[in-house]
Amino acid sequence: MNPNELDTSLFKRLRFVLVETSRAGNVGSVARAMKTMGFSDLVLVAPRCADPLQDAEAVAFASGAIDVLQGARIVQTIGEALDGCNFAAAVSARLREFSPPVWAPRGFSAHVAQDADLRPALILGNERVGLPNDIVEGCNVLINIPANPEYASLNLSQAAQVLAYECRLAAQGENRTQEGIGFHGEAASMAQVEGMYAHLEEALVAIGFLNADNPKKLMPRLKRLFARTGLETEEVNILRGIARQMMRERP
Repeated sequence: MNPNELDTSLFKRLRFVLVETSRAGNVGSVARAMKTMGFSDLVLVAPRCADPLQDAEAVAFASGAIDVLQGARIVQTIGEALDGCNFAAAVSARLREFSPPVWAPRGFSAHVAQDADLRPALILGNERVGLPNDIVEGCNVLINIPANPEYASLNLSQAAQVLAYECRLAAQGENRTQEGIGFHGEAASMAQVEGMYAHLEEALVAIGFLNADNPKKLMPRLKRLFARTGLETEEVNILRGIARQMMRERP
């Protein structure tokens, strides 16, 4: 493997993000699940447990994956956690009315393994309440792990293990030729997409299409629409240019 292949490997590109995790033991278990499959990039968003990287339970559950655990980063917002990422997948057993497209783990893993320009993140929520709707709506896809419909509850680390396993299988075959539509531009980062949404919302309010006092469900619907497209940086720039022109032409 040459250096460029190493840099673009899914093992280096994929990030696991845990949002408001309550049990330090689950943080350690996720670190172990990641390391067994060859992944190491772990970010915690506002964990509810004290000192999750040094907690005795976390260390015990991490077992031989102490390097992954102690190399994890703690941030306070999902924006910080997704810094540098351009494809985000929310993981949830609960489907949402305005969720992005719903994928199975295998579809996600194949997609991110085949495109070396993607810097993907898997986002897993709190053990009891899962992920808030605003985080889910801001993602490119929602991953739903197929399970027994009568009991579809997976422990946080079990879900991480399933996802890490599928991504490992896909990564091992990631050098196969991808069939597609031809030229692919650089995928837009999550920050770029969120900035575009805010700009577009401002423009829609300015032209009177969106009532800021009674927005209803317009923006979640638009986010779901754009999530299906896989926005590229240049496409985000075009949409922001349209938003600027809309605001410039308002009465």
